[in-house]
Amino acid sequence: MSEMLTISLPDGSTRAMPRGSSPADVAAAIGPGLAKAALAARVDGELRDLARPFDGDCTLALVTARDEADALDLARHDFAHVLAEAVQALFPGTQITFGPSTDDGFYYDFAPADRPFTDEDLPAIEAQMRAIIAADKPLRREAWSREQLISRWNSQGEKFKAEWAAELPAKDDGGDEALTVYWSGDDWLDMCRGPHLPSTGKLDPAAFKLTRVSGAYWRGDQNNAMLSRIYGTGWLNKKQLDAHLLRLEEAAKRDHRKLGAEMDLFHLQSEAHGSVFWHPKGYRVWRELEAYMRRAIDGAGYKEVKTPQIMDSRQWEQSGHWGKYRENMFVIPDEVPNVDDEGPVISGEADWMALKPMNCPAHVLIFRQGIKSYRDLPLRIYENGCCHRNEPHGALHGLMRVRQFTQDDAHIFCREDQIVAEVRAFCELADRVYQHFGFTYSVKLALRPETRFGTEEMWDQAETELRAAVVEAGLATQAYGWEELPGEGAFYAPKLEWHLTDAIGRTWQVGTIQSDRVLPERLDASYIAEDGERHRPVMLHRAIFGSYERFIGILIEHFAGKLPVWLAPVQAVVATIVSDADEYAQEVTARLKAAGIRVECDLRNEKINYKVREHSLQKVPHLLVVGKREAEEGTVAIRTLGEERQKFVSLDEAVALLRAEATPPDLRQ
Repeated sequence: MSEMLTISLPDGSTRAMPRGSSPADVAAAIGPGLAKAALAARVDGELRDLARPFDGDCTLALVTARDEADALDLARHDFAHVLAEAVQALFPGTQITFGPSTDDGFYYDFAPADRPFTDEDLPAIEAQMRAIIAADKPLRREAWSREQLISRWNSQGEKFKAEWAAELPAKDDGGDEALTVYWSGDDWLDMCRGPHLPSTGKLDPAAFKLTRVSGAYWRGDQNNAMLSRIYGTGWLNKKQLDAHLLRLEEAAKRDHRKLGAEMDLFHLQSEAHGSVFWHPKGYRVWRELEAYMRRAIDGAGYKEVKTPQIMDSRQWEQSGHWGKYRENMFVIPDEVPNVDDEGPVISGEADWMALKPMNCPAHVLIFRQGIKSYRDLPLRIYENGCCHRNEPHGALHGLMRVRQFTQDDAHIFCREDQIVAEVRAFCELADRVYQHFGFTYSVKLALRPETRFGTEEMWDQAETELRAAVVEAGLATQAYGWEELPGEGAFYAPKLEWHLTDAIGRTWQVGTIQSDRVLPERLDASYIAEDGERHRPVMLHRAIFGSYERFIGILIEHFAGKLPVWLAPVQAVVATIVSDADEYAQEVTARLKAAGIRVECDLRNEKINYKVREHSLQKVPHLLVVGKREAEEGTVAIRTLGEERQKFVSLDEAVALLRAEATPPDLRQ
């Protein structure tokens, strides 16, 4: 065996390194600047610690702060470990469990010895974390046997870690990986796959903040022990942290729950957990969106349907949802009579019914009514379908996560040769819709999950067709953020996802289209092809808004409540300065109503500044102020929300201006 290894670098050069050397040694050999900047390494594509020795000849890419995605994930993972070390230093007897990185930070779950942690504990924990970072403690990886791990955790009273160690697939038991721990200095360790930064000192002590404490069940099971979860946000430097905190501050101002209450759009209450009480103004927004979407789908050749809310469990068993989704379904017993509308029933025992969590099986049943020919395809079935899902109480969040929701749902039943054209047409339709709302977006392809229905050939074909359609639509480019997401498809189909970017840079996964050959097979959907034989259609599941509730929540936050005039529940208010203008204000209001404007008239005996402030809080787009002079001249003073200056125009001009802005974008010339 050669004593030297060949290390191939990204620039095409190679380095000969002694066996037993590590990425850190390569960085040092290249130069002191790189040795200082290096945080980790990609060895044959795998992210690893700098100090971990090479296994053999390999490719090597050193990771620095410029590789932001990798660097951020490493930093956040390390912040979580430092958090756990700090908590155990301050609160002896606390047991540790898990601490992953998240999209903007990290969290760690603890079993406190005495009492649950509170937000008041966070400043002291932050201070201890900064002390650990300042100590620049080396983070050192070791491989242990399962017996060593279990013994260590039991001796330390760490029953949660011992339980988890007993279940991990260790390499010495035929698993794929060694069981590893990471030491922080010589006095604290955690069980972890890694990788980690070389030392705690690589973290910026000013680049993190602990944000809140909540409860969490061990392993996410409500039958298990309740733990204390501490959340934090972590970044590479203070500038990034400050920018994130500013975004959070802006997001708080835009919170749809706060604005929804201020604008009198909706409310939620405990008598109907996860279901929305829409007020007249909020439901007006809903109705405008519904009318807009109906125009869009009518123009695209869809046929609208309505299907039952409750269906027999046997239908859900046949579709596969009962086995995969049962815990998220609301089920009710159905006392089956001896005879029903269709004749004798086999059993008089109780059966199970379920509120539909999705519309797909019902649409297949509509497709199956009557014989379908290849000439009938594609058949595009659309439904504003109300669905129910039994989401955990802790997961509910305003309009963004609810139990009752309505989807702009459609299923396209098509032939094999029609798939790419139909997906491309949907891509173009979704693009028009999102542009009308001012969103930019990226497109992702979610590929087959580990647990799935269907054959590998089915999945290969479906994934290939979605790729081809995106290419034809011109979306598979860097400009559209094209990305493939392994393992994130549905259990029955891969899917394209549209991720919208809002006004403050957040992304929201909204639209989707899935290419499904599984459900038509399971529910026996077929058509008669040109050869006279029965063939299975392909079923394209698609939505653009996703759900009306969530999309409205996104719109409220995107526009900070200042909805486009065509969507605003009240598009204008006519307000008087003096009572002498009351009659003229009513005339202006009547003219605007006749032009189709949603307008209110404010004749209250209040100062105009009070009226302006009140209607601004209600996010009314236009306030038309009239006094004695305006009444005499037939004019109005228009105050537009967000603008400092008002403009004086004739009543005819005001009507024309508001009518143009109140016209939905798809109806404008």
